[in-house]
Amino acid sequence: MSELGDRIKGAVDETVGKAKRAIGDAMDRPDIRAEGDAQEAKGDLETTAGKAKGAVKGAVDKV
Repeated sequence: MSELGDRIKGAVDETVGKAKRAIGDAMDRPDIRAEGDAQEAKGDLETTAGKAKGAVKGAVDKV
C-alpha cells in the first residue's frame, strides 16, 4: 500500500478502535473494549508504516 493509503487506513482504524473502546466501556463489555484497543493499535502501526515509507522516499529522492 502507498504511504498515503497506509496513513489513511491507520487513521480510520485508530478512530474506529477508539469508538469501540468507548462503547465497550459504556456497555461494561471488556471484550468490545479489547477489540477496540487492538484495532487502535493496528491503526497506530499502519500510520507509523506510512510515515516511515514517506521518510524513506524522501531520503531516496534526496540522493
